[in-house]
Amino acid sequence: MSIHVALAGAGAFGQKHLDAIRLIPDVKVISVVGRELDKTQEVAHKYGIAHATTDLAESLAIAELDAVILATPTQLHAQQTLQCLAAGKHVQVEIPLCDVLKDGQAVVQRARESGKVAMCGHTRRFNPSHQWVHRRIAQGGLNIQQMDVQTYFFRRTNMNALGQPRSWTDHLLWHHAAHTVDLFAYQARSPIVQAHAIQGPIHPTLGIAMDMSIQLKAANGAICTLSLSFNNEGPIGTFFRYIGDTGTYLARYDDLFTGKEEQIDVSQVDVSMNGIELQDREFFAAIREGREPNASVAQVLPCYELLHALEQQLA
Repeated sequence: MSIHVALAGAGAFGQKHLDAIRLIPDVKVISVVGRELDKTQEVAHKYGIAHATTDLAESLAIAELDAVILATPTQLHAQQTLQCLAAGKHVQVEIPLCDVLKDGQAVVQRARESGKVAMCGHTRRFNPSHQWVHRRIAQGGLNIQQMDVQTYFFRRTNMNALGQPRSWTDHLLWHHAAHTVDLFAYQARSPIVQAHAIQGPIHPTLGIAMDMSIQLKAANGAICTLSLSFNNEGPIGTFFRYIGDTGTYLARYDDLFTGKEEQIDVSQVDVSMNGIELQDREFFAAIREGREPNASVAQVLPCYELLHALEQQLA
């Protein structure tokens, strides 16, 4: 039986989900929601989706709708997740779950009461590169001693990944740090017990810090150093160095290398080499199997509790 899905947020990242869902059997996108109707209709036409709207409530009212994927601006995530759960729909919200802790806590509480699958798009848990490392750790073949992570973009103006003007402002702490904070605790298999952050000057028009440094320590002694920048004129993206007791590994999205730059074949780790597709497959599998997904809103809440604490430090 097919799962009928609505996608809210028809921008650059939303279309990555649409590309991924094309590869997943028995899942059909029946509605797409965007900010501007003409652009949303263009995306709907491109992907053969029958319904396009600028109103999420209109999509939620479709009787045969089962689930929603939210790839909307950060500031809408928690509110729209609550709206989907209130409508009785399963929901996957893109990272970050929230940018205010109490909103994330409200989502976790509502998800628990609803009995619906509520998942957050912490893609690093699903990239084959990080899955390979996670399995090695779980099997006892590796223990993390240190993670060194660089998250670098060039965003001195408010543009998205397609080079188009954004209607909202991205955030190093609440969005990009969330990937690494969650992944560090997940890979160390130990809660984070110490955290410290410093940030550079606030951008005069964007109103955000453009550079940030974060240090973390897990209860088991593993440490993590995270450098983030929107000022980087060079290779962009996030690059992870795992320093372990039995090896060093470099993860670049779905690819993995040894510390000596020898590529590791991770093609057999999962059914795809696309982290977004694997994330979406987990969401739909959890719906079909009636279980909690990996990266459920409850599982990732400790990440946002830590981000909140770091925000208090920076303030």
